[in-house]
Amino acid sequence: MTDMTTDLVTLNGVPGSPYTRKMLALLRYRRIPYRLILASHGAAAGLPTTKVSLLPTFYFKDEAGALQPVTDSTPILRRLEREHAGREARPANPALAFLDALIEDYGDEWLTKAMFHFRWAYAADIARASAILPAWTRGRTSDEKLKVMGDEIAGRQIPRLRYVGSNEVTGPIIEASYARFLDAFEAHLRDHSFMLGARPGAGDFGCYGQLTQLALFDPTSMAVTEARAPRVFAWTGAVEDLSGLEPTDADWFAPDALPETTKAILIEIGRVYAPLLLANAKALRDGAQQVETVIDGGRWVQQPFTYQGKCLQWLREEYAALSGADRKAADAALAGTGCEVLFQGL
Repeated sequence: MTDMTTDLVTLNGVPGSPYTRKMLALLRYRRIPYRLILASHGAAAGLPTTKVSLLPTFYFKDEAGALQPVTDSTPILRRLEREHAGREARPANPALAFLDALIEDYGDEWLTKAMFHFRWAYAADIARASAILPAWTRGRTSDEKLKVMGDEIAGRQIPRLRYVGSNEVTGPIIEASYARFLDAFEAHLRDHSFMLGARPGAGDFGCYGQLTQLALFDPTSMAVTEARAPRVFAWTGAVEDLSGLEPTDADWFAPDALPETTKAILIEIGRVYAPLLLANAKALRDGAQQVETVIDGGRWVQQPFTYQGKCLQWLREEYAALSGADRKAADAALAGTGCEVLFQGL
C-alpha cells in the first residue's frame, strides 16, 4: 500500500498554541499539503522527540533521510519559502521583505507578551485556560485528573510571566500597547486587507497567531478586542484559512509608498519593541541579571531573554544584506518610526 503521508509536511501542535495557529494558517494559505498531529491524540509512532517540548514541532528529513524535529516558526517559514514555490508569504522586494520580517518579529516576540500577560494575570482568563488547555493537550481523561492538570499548567505558567516581562510594573505598559496596536490595525483594515498590501506576509501570520488567543480565546483581551477593533476580530477569523485567496505580485505595497496606517503600526513597534530589543541586547552583553529600561515613559523590568537577542541579530543581518538602494528604501520607510535605532551604525 502506498504511504500517502510521505509528501505531507508533518507537525504536532494544539489550538491553544499561537505559533501552531500561525503555521497552520500559513500552510493553508500557501496550499502546502500537511498533516497535523494534535497533541491530545498522542504523537505518531516513530516521530522523534525534542529536548525541549515546544509547539508546533515540525518534522523534516535530514540529508540521510531521517526525520528531525524543528520548533522555531520563523526559520521554518523561511524554509518553506525555499522548498515550496508559489503563493509566497515573503515579498520579493528585499526592502519590503525586511519590513515584513520586522513586523513578524514584533508579532512573535512582543504581542506574545500581551497574550501571556492577559492569559495568566487575570482570574477569569486563568480559570478558562486552566480548564481548556489541558483538554487540548492531554486528551481523554477524568474530570478530577483534568482539574489537576489545569492546576499544574497554571502553576507552571504563572511564574513564567517574569520571562516575558509581565509584572505589576510592566502590566499597564503591555495593555496600553495592545490597545494602541488594535487601534492602529483597525484603522489600517478600513482600507487594506493585510499589513503590506492585498496579500498576507509573514508579519500577518506572526500577528495572527497571537490574535487567535488575544482576540478569540482569552476573555479579558477578547473583550478589549471586540470593543475597540471589530475588524481585527473578524480579520483573525478570516486569516485562519486563506486558501481561496488568489494573490498576485502587484498586491504588495511599494516600499516607498506605504500608507500612513502601515507607518502607524511601525511607529508602535518602534515605541515599545525597539527599546526592549536594545535593552535586552545590552543586558546580554553585560551579563546582567535583569533588563531595566524605560518603555513608553514607564519603567520596564524583566529577565534577559537570549532568544530575543538572536532576533535582533537576525534582523540586523537581514538589514546588512540589503543593497544600497534597498537599504535606502528601508531607511526611508522606517524614518520617524522609532525602529531606525535598531539599525543605526550598521
